[in-house]
Amino acid sequence: MSFRTIFDQHDWQTDKESIYNKTSADVEKALSTSKRTMEDFKALISPAAAPYLEQMAQLSHQLTLKRFGKTMQLYIPMYLSNECQNICTYCGFSLDNKIARKTLLGSEILQEIEVIKKMGYEHILLVTGEANKTVGMEYFRQVLPLITAHFAHVSIEIQPLDQDEYEEMLALGVHTVLVYQETYHKEDYKKHHPKGKKSNFYYRLDTPDRLGKAGIHKIGLGALFGLEDWRVDSFYTALHLDYLERTYWKTKYSISFPRLRPFSGGLDPKVEMTDRDLVQLICAYRIFDEEVELSISTRETEIFRNHVIKLGITSLSAGSKTNPGGYCMATESLEQFEISDERSPAEMIRVLEQEGYEAVWKDWEMSFT
Repeated sequence: MSFRTIFDQHDWQTDKESIYNKTSADVEKALSTSKRTMEDFKALISPAAAPYLEQMAQLSHQLTLKRFGKTMQLYIPMYLSNECQNICTYCGFSLDNKIARKTLLGSEILQEIEVIKKMGYEHILLVTGEANKTVGMEYFRQVLPLITAHFAHVSIEIQPLDQDEYEEMLALGVHTVLVYQETYHKEDYKKHHPKGKKSNFYYRLDTPDRLGKAGIHKIGLGALFGLEDWRVDSFYTALHLDYLERTYWKTKYSISFPRLRPFSGGLDPKVEMTDRDLVQLICAYRIFDEEVELSISTRETEIFRNHVIKLGITSLSAGSKTNPGGYCMATESLEQFEISDERSPAEMIRVLEQEGYEAVWKDWEMSFT
């Protein structure tokens, strides 16, 4: 059995109608119970929950304090390559964008690491486009030993791999893998991914199962908000999370909240997700799942990120660059998307301290395993 079995038992339109038909009574039930179901999650993300946002925010804050305390994990992305063989309508790295391509090699990677380490980071997220011949397993066999020697926690956001390749990634020192379905709407998924390996909807959908079987320590999920109705995509993400937590119970999980951001020749969102909507969703996830880690990136504005610190978020990026070599060179290479919050890690730490929170640079050591 895999999540595909559960997914195929669902119908997008039916689930959408179920979410939009939830009532205030359903929301009050979801808020009052201690063990919440998928139906409760539907209620918490429904339009009917909007008047309960303050109550949801207070509960989300309490649950986050109980599990995570006043701490905030800090991480930073390092873009290794913008080469990609996929055509994706929303991404600056898309194959059909005629841009300068760049893949970092040994000395260039070490220069990036030097800058990042001076900022204080121990947790790094490695990002590439999806180009198997350029940034496939052979590339990672070469570069991961250079990188893992300098960081306590290494996450990757790259093309989906087979189970045996994830097992090798684990042996090479990778701790966390992020893989976003982008949208769980099969028909719209095809529209946004017309060419490349990423066009295979089910191969991507099955990726967290392959990760779980490989024994990866943490799996990150998410949808790209703006491609389809955010409420329905969030329901399917939560359904996926619920299945994974029950099936691969030794693994930790995180949820990210990327909203469609501008890029060169960019795509306008099909469905708008307001700041208030995103706050509702963050609170809904925390109320639904007290253990899941919730992450917000520099896609969001300073003001928004300041306000969600207390609402359930447990990890933040700061000082991010989204182009290969962006920290010390190659400023001419194209960014994957535009950064909104450009504050440095030091500035972000001051904001956290003003709110009574402690920045955590390191909470993992591979030698423990």
